[in-house]
Amino acid sequence: MRKDVRILLVGEPKVGKTSLIMSLVSEEFPDEVPLRAEEITIPADVTPERVPTHIVDYSEAEQSDEQLYQEISKANVICIVYSVNNKKSIEKVTSHWIPLINDRTDKDSRVPLILVGNKSDLVEHSSMETILPIMNQYSDIETCVECSAKNLKNISELFYYAQKAVLHPTGPLYCPEEKEMKPSCIKSLTRIFKVSDLDNDGILNDNELNFFQRTCFNTPLAPQALEDVKNVVRKNMTDGVKDNGLTLKGFLFLHTLFIQRGRHETTWTVLRRFGYDDDLELTQEYLFPLMKIPLDCTTELNHNAYLFLQSVFDKHDKDRDCALSPDEVKDLFKIFPYMPWGPDVNNTVCTNEQGWITYQGYLSQWTLTTYLDVQRCLEYMGYLGYSIICEQESQAAAITVTRNKRIDLQKKQTQRSVFRCNILGGRGSGKSAFLQAFLGRNLQKQRKIREDHKSLYAISTTYVYGQEKYLLLHEVMPDFDFLSETDLACDVVCLVYDVNNPRSFEYCAKVYKQYFMDSKTPCMMIAAKSDLHEARQHHTLTPLEFCRKHKLHPPQPFTCNTAEAPGRDIYTKLTTMAMYPHMAQVDLKSSTFWLRASVGATVCAVLGFAMYRALLKQR
Repeated sequence: MRKDVRILLVGEPKVGKTSLIMSLVSEEFPDEVPLRAEEITIPADVTPERVPTHIVDYSEAEQSDEQLYQEISKANVICIVYSVNNKKSIEKVTSHWIPLINDRTDKDSRVPLILVGNKSDLVEHSSMETILPIMNQYSDIETCVECSAKNLKNISELFYYAQKAVLHPTGPLYCPEEKEMKPSCIKSLTRIFKVSDLDNDGILNDNELNFFQRTCFNTPLAPQALEDVKNVVRKNMTDGVKDNGLTLKGFLFLHTLFIQRGRHETTWTVLRRFGYDDDLELTQEYLFPLMKIPLDCTTELNHNAYLFLQSVFDKHDKDRDCALSPDEVKDLFKIFPYMPWGPDVNNTVCTNEQGWITYQGYLSQWTLTTYLDVQRCLEYMGYLGYSIICEQESQAAAITVTRNKRIDLQKKQTQRSVFRCNILGGRGSGKSAFLQAFLGRNLQKQRKIREDHKSLYAISTTYVYGQEKYLLLHEVMPDFDFLSETDLACDVVCLVYDVNNPRSFEYCAKVYKQYFMDSKTPCMMIAAKSDLHEARQHHTLTPLEFCRKHKLHPPQPFTCNTAEAPGRDIYTKLTTMAMYPHMAQVDLKSSTFWLRASVGATVCAVLGFAMYRALLKQR
């Protein structure tokens, strides 16, 4: 909502513009009226809407045309004052004032107008018969008020309506000619309905309606009041209430009714609570709350955020198969202005046999977005209504900013849950296959992936010493001459070479010596395509000799040319190295270091599967 409101009064001389302002301020008709009143500011605590209001007078005798134009450009609402006993002043409303104002304002953002008929104490008849056709002709006119500065009739109401025209404008919501809500308003209210429909059954039941009411107006509805609302809808439409709950059609009908009855503030209160501005766009403040992320810190979702995302998944997993079909994904993102997930997501996270994103894959993708682009994550959570449903100040409450990595190294322990592994290697070395194998896909399944659907990322969970962690793999495109800070910034490095290609290891050796030899980032050498014949590498040292010389773990044989899903032990090792970089070098020769980690992984994998089955049963 606006921080303040600026009201400008214009009209022919002697119609009583200055008298109206002075009567409002002094609550009595002034004996002497100056040519023009000074600008008046009414403090927020004495206005109905709790917003400071500036009232500006105009005098043809004291001000130039240029000054008038400046005031028109600054005004939020303009009151065109006429005298009810002066036909010429009424004619000037359409022949002079409305055209003048329209010429001086942008067509797409017209200022709301209020017609003010002053001196109603001097006549017994109303000017409304003359004014109504004008109101119908110009959609910028919000309302018309007849008042009297002399006997103080409707003075407070006049300025209240002016304030209301700015804070709760009709224009963005409703088309008077068509007598229906505008498409942008319907779209916004539809999103609000879908966010509030917590079980996604297309109906707002009593609990959901009460939560909605409490969220927007800080008070629940009494049972009888709920029934009265539904009865109003029932009387006016057949499909507005279903199974004793409010349908989308019923919800939209109620808001149309509020607007038609002049209660725009009700609809605006709802729209603003759900993040909308005066143009019915979600505000930048709502979508992108301020977050400070210091250097060397990462961003992760916290427990409450995962619970919320789980509820969103459950809401859209209609067939209860613990995976989202393409239609279910489409339904989930219907409230977004665009589809945020492309086909590459299905090759970034775990999917089922049909290629649908599993529950684990769904959470993994959210984890990846939070880690790589927290602003994007905040935006997405905003569309889903996180701050509203979880009753938080903003989506920022869903994010944990981890402590600086240097502190983790000093304390030799970490509280992080997401670890990044950058995969480097020459072209054709098997980097992409290594990523896809992490998602359980063997070579046969990988060959079915379309080139334009491939991803440079893969993320899934691993278990280290009984703790579930996310490992985020990132394939770095081979360009030895230039590796950016992003290419180098990670928790563990994976250097992949093709055992069957005699020139493949050379790239890994060069990259290691130039970029990682003196860094504290642990590195692992992967001997990919280990099912093929091992060729002698064109390097002064064999891969094993190179690793021994540089105190690296021996090259790890890896292949995804298997009948079943490729083994995951290698990924547990990488996560362990990322979690305990200080131990990676010391314990490399110790088989118990890896054994402890992998035994923990096996136990947790079995437990995880048991919990997964229990979850399915429960559903």
